Amino acid sequence: MLASLFSKTRPFNYIITGIFFCIAFFLYQLALGNVFSSLSGMGQNALVFLVLVASFLLVNFISLRNALTKKDNYAVLLYLLLVLLFPAIFVKTKLIVANLFILLALRRLVSLKTLNAPKEKIFDASFWIFLATLFHFWSIIFILLVFISIVLHTGKDYKNWLIPFVSCFCVWVLYVFFSLFFSGKYELNFQEMMQLDFNFSGVKTTMERMSLGVYVSISFLFFVSQIIDYQNKPLNMQTSFKQIYFAFLLSIVVYVLSAHKTNDLLVFSFAPLAILGANMFEKMERYVLKEISLYLLVLISVVIFVLQL
Repeated sequence: MLASLFSKTRPFNYIITGIFFCIAFFLYQLALGNVFSSLSGMGQNALVFLVLVASFLLVNFISLRNALTKKDNYAVLLYLLLVLLFPAIFVKTKLIVANLFILLALRRLVSLKTLNAPKEKIFDASFWIFLATLFHFWSIIFILLVFISIVLHTGKDYKNWLIPFVSCFCVWVLYVFFSLFFSGKYELNFQEMMQLDFNFSGVKTTMERMSLGVYVSISFLFFVSQIIDYQNKPLNMQTSFKQIYFAFLLSIVVYVLSAHKTNDLLVFSFAPLAILGANMFEKMERYVLKEISLYLLVLISVVIFVLQL
């Protein structure tokens, strides 16, 4: 029933997903005592909520508008399940804002396949990535995805290779301007922002290890299955899926390089994984297997979420 329900784009699917997300968000904030803690705390919670909702909408838009998935809602459902595995994301404002900017960049890069206004799309994507860098420095790794996309789509025009540097300069100028305007001083501590840390001991509790183990299993299944299925993709879609593959791999690099490693740093990989997972479910021919797999994923995600409250 669940697989057939999300096999088509229906308003009811968005309502169900939205209700489950709202319940999960409220329960986690309630468990932390953040619901009515203070006016500023409520404002921050509202910001986090809106940014996460925007992330869901972007994942749905990227997958459907660019035909990365069929006319179904598997991607948005899987994105929700991945979020439930790591509910600490609900209080990581800077991280989810950075992820939102990366999603905006991914939206522009995937749309490069149409070759309409490529320079504007390259500029926009680079701009969003450099903005994300201000919130989480190592998200700058995604600028490699811009250059990969240029190679895949518009590499013959040398001007396209210079556009990301123009975007970087624009973000720098805007940052300096707003810093001076609001605080009267310009301050950017690159030494602190560029901290490298290869210590993986940040995952301490049993539940964090369990959720990480489930994530690794799911991501391996989704990624490998779609790598194997790559040759079966339509020729006009293969470059788009290459971008999704690279987006996932770069998100893992961000996790590896980032300091103070916690599970929520994997948030950058959720959108690529959700899209790849949706494709895997679309390819499943045995209906019973599809239903059982989806129900199992939902059950595991919900149980792990509840145990982390």
